[in-house]
Amino acid sequence: MSIAEKYNEALQKKNAAAVRSGRAPEDVILMAVTKTRTADELNQVIDAGATDIGENKVQEVMEKYDKVKPVRWHLIGHLQTNKVKNIVDKVVMIHSVASFHLAKEINKRSAAIDKVMDVLIEVNSAMEETKTGIAAEDVKALAEEIAAECDNIRICGIMCIPPRCENPEDARLHFRNAKALFEEMKGWGLPEDKVNPTVLSMGMSNDYEVAIEEGSTIVRVGSSIFGPRNVR
Repeated sequence: MSIAEKYNEALQKKNAAAVRSGRAPEDVILMAVTKTRTADELNQVIDAGATDIGENKVQEVMEKYDKVKPVRWHLIGHLQTNKVKNIVDKVVMIHSVASFHLAKEINKRSAAIDKVMDVLIEVNSAMEETKTGIAAEDVKALAEEIAAECDNIRICGIMCIPPRCENPEDARLHFRNAKALFEEMKGWGLPEDKVNPTVLSMGMSNDYEVAIEEGSTIVRVGSSIFGPRNVR
């Protein structure tokens, strides 16, 4: 199958899962995750209808940005503070904020270009040592600190990365807990211009249908669209 055919197959599955969860298909975004993929592959998926691209590394965004057709870029991987300056003018959202230190740098660099950057707080739902993100119980304190100190950041919700499960059903509880935290965030009473929880980014190629059933608004799908990842 071509990239376009696999994208459309994933789109149909995404839409069906959205309907099962009681939402309209357009309420859930299918993000094409393009780590290690070429600019030509990105253009193929954009031609197929992809509106949002997720990249893990700043360097890959910089390499591909001018070679790719207009699209909404998201930074979904770990972001080092010294790379923030290279990304704030290119992406619409940073999904991986897990410290006030990083938030301060995003705020500083966004202010320099008169931009309010949309971000998600990254939650390590099982507190796996091999993954970044913070514990669910620490999210409120970080959100409060960012809201108080960072005028050029808007927190739009959370990103959840559960443990890798062979059976997608095994991830359901992690997704359900993330959805509960997301709903809690709406009631924290923080200024709406600083914290406006509308985005729940969770679900990847092996479990995105379950994630949608549990409330995800953005699923990050790579291998189901492009095939096995090219190792670099």
